[in-house]
Amino acid sequence: MMELTCGNFYLDLSSPAVMGILNLTPDSFSDGGRFPDCDSAISHALAMVRDGAAIIDIGGESTRPGAAAVSVQQELDRVMPVVESLVAELPVPVSVDTSKPEVMQAAIRAGAGMINDVMALRSEGAIEAVRDAGRVALCLMHMQGEPRTMQQNPRYGDVVSEVRNFLLDRAAVCERAGIARSRIVLDPGFGFGKRLEHNTALLKNIDRLAGEGYPLLVGISRKSMIGQLLGDAPVDQRLQGSVAAAVIAAMKGASILRVHDVQETVDALRIVEALL
Repeated sequence: MMELTCGNFYLDLSSPAVMGILNLTPDSFSDGGRFPDCDSAISHALAMVRDGAAIIDIGGESTRPGAAAVSVQQELDRVMPVVESLVAELPVPVSVDTSKPEVMQAAIRAGAGMINDVMALRSEGAIEAVRDAGRVALCLMHMQGEPRTMQQNPRYGDVVSEVRNFLLDRAAVCERAGIARSRIVLDPGFGFGKRLEHNTALLKNIDRLAGEGYPLLVGISRKSMIGQLLGDAPVDQRLQGSVAAAVIAAMKGASILRVHDVQETVDALRIVEALL
């Protein structure tokens, strides 16, 4: 049975686990501004756990294309009251979606079980910030460019090989720095510096990325690739497409599905588990 240590919890990955998204931002592409205060954020997190989320991922800075950067203090002010409350209340681990070493350290001190970094710990001081937190899981994501400019002109020769090589290289860098292999999760970064053809190639070939011995996290929920494949469907009409993509990823070996629509995805994955 595959398990991932997440702070004081063990995440059972013998079948795909669902990670519920909790955005504390005013400008995220799907649910920005929905949870403007600590109470509403906590209520939504508890609802996602009741619906079957095995981990909650909290973000305080939007990484949608063109999003404005926020300061360290802004991100801490948004994230930390919710992290502290949820660590005390939730029966599942809390993940914090951040690239800032200062936020990583504060989250770890507060009891977060995972750091989910779209920069794959490439920011100055990021590896040092997490290296000694031996029970905290670390998700390394692929991104070409950076959030503000990543969709301007993404190019690849072979997107699957390039993403795979990048992720394995970052994992190796982390391991050489003293981070145990057992702490590392990989994420191909759907929509981060990728056109539709790049995203679909990655989804078709998830099994090539999932066969490297690391748990694979896939986040496709409500993203633009779903809207494009559904004839430019707006964000609020991407539920069925998002669930279909999650099912495909799970059947091809993804270990963690990062989603907005927890109950619908959990139900779909029950069918996957029964058939596999």
